[in-house]
Amino acid sequence: MRRVAWLPTAGLVLGAIYCVAPTLWILVAATKSPAELFATATYLPSFGAGILHNIRDLTAYQGGIFWRWMLNSFLYATVGGVIASLVSAASGYALAKYVFRGRDALFNTILAGVLLPQIVLAIPQYLLLSKAGLTDSFAGVLLPQLFNPYGIYLCRIYAAASVPDSMLEAGRLDGCSEFRLFTSIGLRLMAPGLVTVFLLQFIVIWNNFLLPFVMLTSDSQFPVTVGLYSLLRHGAAEASLYSLVITGTLLSIVPVVALFLSLQRYWRIDLVTGSIK
Repeated sequence: MRRVAWLPTAGLVLGAIYCVAPTLWILVAATKSPAELFATATYLPSFGAGILHNIRDLTAYQGGIFWRWMLNSFLYATVGGVIASLVSAASGYALAKYVFRGRDALFNTILAGVLLPQIVLAIPQYLLLSKAGLTDSFAGVLLPQLFNPYGIYLCRIYAAASVPDSMLEAGRLDGCSEFRLFTSIGLRLMAPGLVTVFLLQFIVIWNNFLLPFVMLTSDSQFPVTVGLYSLLRHGAAEASLYSLVITGTLLSIVPVVALFLSLQRYWRIDLVTGSIK
């Protein structure tokens, strides 16, 4: 029995190593100067000021355009995450709390959108937005990401479980409009679930590469993913830029980790509330 128990443990350990090893390599490689990057052992860090020099060189590259890319990613992910979460909340709430003809068919159609990979939608989205003159713009990257089928699915499940029908009926008896019921009761009770939807959408938009790569042509509009890719292409002819790409990749992880850690307490509150119920 003990030997059998070691098998899943060994599988989990191998999976953890597989996931952690690239991140660890980025962390180690960012401490090396361009001369040390290919001349030292792979996982042997440099104890000099390599990472500080790399950050300074990255900041100086093309007048600090890297930080413009970071700001663009933050705007795309924050604005898109907030609006997409509200759209998902309203859609999930309506599908959970209102009975109307075709509700199940509509929900199944939305749920089918989860199965469509983004690479299939990128070109049609580009063609549609190009007709509207929205390519190479903030709206061109933002609009296709405001509708999140998986977020709507989560919000419907969460609204059905956390928003009591009796509370809504009491509000209607007091004369509340349906919009006020949603904003005053539905959103408040769904808030812990919306934190999860926002975080997932934030990460998806922050890591998105294909859509902004297709939509944008101006360097000043690039998110950090496309910006680092363009920097990597220049690095094919100038090897010293590889250190800047690695350092930029490390810095791009920091906001996601910080957001994840800062929102953890809301998940704990949600778990405690669920256990009490």
